[in-house]
Amino acid sequence: MFFGSAYTVLHNYTKALSVAMSYRDPLTRLHSDRVLALAEATGMRCGLPKAELELLKFAAAFHDIGKIGIADSILMKTSKLDDAEWEAMKQHATIGEDILLATGVNGAPQAARIVRHHHEHYDGQGYPDGLAGEDIPVLARIISIADSYDAVAVTRSYHRRHGHAEVMQVLHEETGSKHDPYLMRIFSELIESSPLKAASA
Repeated sequence: MFFGSAYTVLHNYTKALSVAMSYRDPLTRLHSDRVLALAEATGMRCGLPKAELELLKFAAAFHDIGKIGIADSILMKTSKLDDAEWEAMKQHATIGEDILLATGVNGAPQAARIVRHHHEHYDGQGYPDGLAGEDIPVLARIISIADSYDAVAVTRSYHRRHGHAEVMQVLHEETGSKHDPYLMRIFSELIESSPLKAASA
């Protein structure tokens, strides 16, 4: 079981990695902070017990830590990635898992598993393992929704920002394929009053 004290120890062990990511890619660090807030709100609305909520918060904060291991030419590219570059980018999920496992502290394996699977899709078409439905850890399914919302809502080097209505249209179109329908209903309700709700386009 992953308790608050374990979360604190693991967070302290990985704090330097967070600082490193801030210097390497400050936009990813800010994105991770927003994903943490959205994921935490979703987890609370789902009634997750405290231990799972702490695990969710940690995994959300470090879901993209594996991007430390992605080449700058790919990570910072302003145009669409080609097939080979995309395959390389997808490795960030397993790199993140490896980084967390390497800490060797209590709670790391649970957090690493969530980080590994945050890009799995509900229909089994995600990566790295092609898990589907409830075989995907529920905390990873929550992070997937929060991650997708923020990724579309915020301006990045490779796309313009989208307004809230546009973002929700994309997420609803992906529900059942990429996202868990039950969790999407919960997210759709809470985002309307969230301070992280995207502005209109």
